[in-house]
Formats: sequence, structure tokens, C-alpha cells
Amino acid sequence: MKNIFYASECGAKLNSDVYLGGGDDDTAVIQAVLDKAPELGNVHLIIDGAALVTGLKIHSNTTIECKNQCCGFFLKDHTNKPILINANPNKDNIKDKNITIIGGTYNGNNINQDKFRYEDDTYLKEVFYDCERSGVPKMVMIMQLIGVENVLIRDVTLKDQRRWAYLCCNFKNVSMENIMIDLEHHMPNENQDGLHFWGPGQYLTLKNIQGRTGDDFIALAPDEGDHKSSITDVLIDGVVLHEADQGIRLLSRETGLLDRVHIKNVIGTYKSFGFYINCWFMGGGGNFGSIIFENINLKPLAANYINILDPFLFHIGGKMKQLVVRNVNMNECDNRNIFKFGYPFCQSRERDDSEGLRTEFSPVKSILIEGLHIEERSANELKLPIIQITNPIEELVIRNCEVSRHKDSDKGGCFIELDKEAKIDRLSVNNINLYNVEKDIDIKNGEIINKHISEINKIG
Repeated sequence: MKNIFYASECGAKLNSDVYLGGGDDDTAVIQAVLDKAPELGNVHLIIDGAALVTGLKIHSNTTIECKNQCCGFFLKDHTNKPILINANPNKDNIKDKNITIIGGTYNGNNINQDKFRYEDDTYLKEVFYDCERSGVPKMVMIMQLIGVENVLIRDVTLKDQRRWAYLCCNFKNVSMENIMIDLEHHMPNENQDGLHFWGPGQYLTLKNIQGRTGDDFIALAPDEGDHKSSITDVLIDGVVLHEADQGIRLLSRETGLLDRVHIKNVIGTYKSFGFYINCWFMGGGGNFGSIIFENINLKPLAANYINILDPFLFHIGGKMKQLVVRNVNMNECDNRNIFKFGYPFCQSRERDDSEGLRTEFSPVKSILIEGLHIEERSANELKLPIIQITNPIEELVIRNCEVSRHKDSDKGGCFIELDKEAKIDRLSVNNINLYNVEKDIDIKNGEIINKHISEINKIG
């Protein structure tokens, strides 16, 4: 068939192994096929085996299809660069369109790669100019797509990333479905993120994404690199965490807007941070529009970032217009905050407050929490407040919630606590059932201007 190429028929040896590596280097043969796309108008390359490679570039109007998960690519030892990038990366203009990646395993071979690539890539410096200190411009990743439109990635395993598994920056119409992030070789504190998105970007759909990471599982960080780009219109539906260090991070550091984001159906296990929404960097307050979370059921494991922050399920800080959280369930708890609002910056224990980490308390305009079901499985798991607020909120509505402490728990527990700079202009609390919880609302150092409280039922 026209413009359909089988790698085995084009001279590729395909005698590697997507899990073990080895074999002959097929980079040149496969790249020669991919380079036919500009001339032919389109290319459909079928990888019918396992290829050892040192990095490939994909052009517009190209499909790479692997027959199954035993087919794909293994990054050659000490390559120290991505398996796949787009041919014309550009942070300002979209130059590569209509890219499809279907099936297969892309193995980053992390135990045989360095953290950073050796060559000096000008385009990476431009995209990541503000992250030189962190080394992001030279991080070794599995895939990088920068300046792309109409991208479909489906039924793909991203295995053993050295740093981030995937980065997409400056994009439009990107869909990823049925993605497994298979981190077999976990390296503590090595930023082994999963899917990372930088703006500008619009129309992003992520469905059925699962696996393990050594940092953020999914990160939407529109202006992390350039302080100004936005990401809007995002649907994340179906996330399964496999002992991930962190779950989903939403980061807006300055003027870049993160808006119309809907995240639902998130389950599994995580270690330290479930959902981290804040500006992270000092000196800005972030710019969040409308964010919706729905149907969350995560089990906390032993935290591994104990020298950085106390663990939490939700930590929310930064300037935000609207936040909706519905149907959060936990029947296995430990002593961590379920919701913590405020402290918008990086709160590393290794840094002093005098650096300004806690000098701004960014306001949130509107928050709705509906359907919170928390249950202690053993005594005295829930010692911290369920909802802890340390920043101004114009309107906070909490309804239809249940918190049940174990019958043998010591007297104590608190549903809502206002501390530090907490100030709520309008508070509405309705239909709350608290079993063996001592305090419903504890105004320690905060303030409530107007409130409507009804049907708080305290039992035990």
C-alpha cells in the first residue's frame, strides 16, 4: 500500500528487545523512512519488532505504529537524549502537524543514561530559558514534542524514563489514550516525571493514563518556562496511580492562565502529594481560572518527600477564580491533610521563611466541595484538620460530607480549621455528618464575615 512501510522490509534488523535492549542499531534505517514524509506527503511506518535506537525525529503527517507492546524502541546505552522528538521544534510557532503514535513500548533505559544530555541544543535553551538552574534544558526524556498540532498517542508504554517521560510544549489538539508509564527502575529524588505540558496549549485530552512516576505523574504547567503562556480546555478522564510519588500538579507561576480544566476518575496509590495546585515559584501568584475535580479515590502510602513538605491529598494555593471538587472518597488514611488551602509557594523545609516562601496569601474567589467521604480504618489516623485554610477565600461552599473517625480514636479531630491569614467572606456549610469528631469549625486565627451553617450532625 502506498506510503506504508514495514521496518523489517526497509532494512531494519529489529533484533533488540524492548525490555532488555541489545542488538544492532537501527536508527539510520528508521530515520531514513521517517524522512520520506516531507517528500511523499505522508508516511505510515510499522515497527514489526524491537529496534535499538539513538534518537529519532518525526515529521508532519506521520504515523508510527507498533504491532504490540513487544515491539517498539530501546534507547541505546549512554545516548542521553530522547527516543523521539518532532522534526521542527519551536516554542513560538507550530510547525509540525498530524502526528500519530500507536502502540508499542518506548524504553528510555534509564539505568544506562545520564541525567542530562551532552550536546547543546539551542531550541531547548530558548524554550527552557528560565530553568537553566534546574537543568531542565538538558534533561534526558523519552519523548519531546514542541510546536505541534493534531497529535494522537494511543496504546503506548513509556518505560523507565531517566527524567521526564514526556514533554509537550506549544500545542493544539493533543490526545493521549491508554498510556502506561512503566517505571521499573525508580530513582529517589531524580525527577522521573510522567506527562508534562507547557504552554501555550489548547485542547488537551488524556484518557486512561496509568503507571508509576518518581515525581509528578501529570503536570499542567503553562508558564513554568516563559512566565506568560497559557493552557486551556483540558480533559483528564481516568488516571490510575501505581505507587506514584506525586499525582497531578497544576502550576501557574505568573500571568499564564490555566483554565477550563476538568479532572475526573482518579484512583490508585500515591506516596506524598496527591493534587498540588499552586504557583511554586516565589514572586508570583499564579493565574487559575475554572478547575474541576470529580470522583477521587486514592490510597496514601508512606510519604517519601518528608524533608520537603508534609504529605497531603489536596494542596491549593495561588490566585484562582473557581474550584469545584466533587466526590472524594478515602477509607484508608494516615495523618495528612485532606485539603490544605494557602501557602502558595514551594515550602521546602530546607529553605527559610525569610526568603518569602510564605509572605503572600493569594486569594481564591469561589470554592465548592461537595461529597467528601472520609473514614478512619484504624484509630487515630486523622489528627490533622480535614480542611485547613490559611488564605483569603471570597466564597466557600461545603455540603454533603461525612467524616467518620474510628470508635477507638482519642477525643479530637476537626473538620474545618481557619488559621494564619484565613478570611472567608461568605461561608456556607450544609448537611455534614461527623462521627467522633470533636470540632466542626475551629476559627483559630482566621475570620468569617458571613456564614450560613445548617445540618451539621455530630455523633459520638
